[in-house]
Amino acid sequence: MLINNQRATRQRYPSELQSIMSIERAHESRQWLSHWHAISRGPTPLHDLPGLAAQLQVARLGVKDESVRSPLGSFKALGAPVALVRQVLRLHPHFEPAAVLAGRYTDELKGYTVISATDGNHGRGLAAAARDAGCRCVIVLHAHVSLEREQAIAAYGAQIVRIAGDYDESVQEAARLATANGWQVVSDTSYEGYEEIPRDVMQGYGTIAEEVVEQTNGRAGQNGAFTHVFLQGGVGGMAAGLASYFWEFHGEHRPRLVVVEPAQADCLMQSAIQGRAAAATGSVDSVMAGLACGQTSPLAWRFLETSVDHFMTIEDDQAVQAMRMLAKGSARDIPVVAGESGTAGLAALAQLRADAALSAQVGLDARSRVLVISTEGATAPSVYEELVGESADSVLRRQAAWSAAT
Repeated sequence: MLINNQRATRQRYPSELQSIMSIERAHESRQWLSHWHAISRGPTPLHDLPGLAAQLQVARLGVKDESVRSPLGSFKALGAPVALVRQVLRLHPHFEPAAVLAGRYTDELKGYTVISATDGNHGRGLAAAARDAGCRCVIVLHAHVSLEREQAIAAYGAQIVRIAGDYDESVQEAARLATANGWQVVSDTSYEGYEEIPRDVMQGYGTIAEEVVEQTNGRAGQNGAFTHVFLQGGVGGMAAGLASYFWEFHGEHRPRLVVVEPAQADCLMQSAIQGRAAAATGSVDSVMAGLACGQTSPLAWRFLETSVDHFMTIEDDQAVQAMRMLAKGSARDIPVVAGESGTAGLAALAQLRADAALSAQVGLDARSRVLVISTEGATAPSVYEELVGESADSVLRRQAAWSAAT
């Protein structure tokens, strides 16, 4: 399903939004995280896939590969860790930002506990950051989070709390436990009275947009490298973090933004329809685990409401097909390992280009230059192999061979 957002505007980035998230603050977050041993020193790859671009009849297809952002395997390494640093600095303003994740203040932080609900990647990022900072971490997992993802989080020393409900119920349980025990929630979704830390998480994601700008020679406005950017949905945090950066950088000439989410977890599309942060209409459960969210983050919606041009839903099998497309590669295209949630943008693009009317609705044609964000690699390796029919390690070996041959 595809809808046009009637509230989308083309104007300079509003000052009231800039006071919440800005390029300046995104750059600061990036600088702080650059000192963390668990994150890549350089930018993640921006792969051009000319073969797939030709197949989809667009002029350019760029894939920002977040699978190599860190050993955590996803873009979430940018959110929770920097939010934890900023929260620690509120409590200890004299601390050196870059030294927090280096473990310099473990004695001061050993009695501090952070907690969050997660579908997997956010919790893994928070657990890794908490371990390195020296504080305690509790992660609440809902019924649909796999044992494989649970074990990946627990490996960083986090205490795991399991509930029988869905993601939104795990958010509620994390808030309850925090209140009962005096712990600090570090969540990527906002709710009434809780916006500061989700803002910090979203701001961390601005690193992705800043790198894209640098990797495309910083061309702004109508001369920007991309005409269309596809962004994953979820609660809206990642989409808001990137949309705000691209909007501030490009101003009224920002690229056309398309937010994509599972059909059964359509909270952002429902928000666009209802004109307020709303809930999903479906079961929420999806193979795209990181996007299986039922409730829009109100803070994220403040940015998405007027910056996103189109909201779109896809089916699980379309995401899986896109995983296989990227893994396959070709003589012209490097093979890419992309997880279930990482391929939502490409799946949406393929669906649109298969329908002339839908393509016209989004302004896609043979001259379009499209950016999609592969937000994760094989964060659940057994699931990846089952869905793609090939292990992530095998795809990576073909990727290395492709690079060596070109």
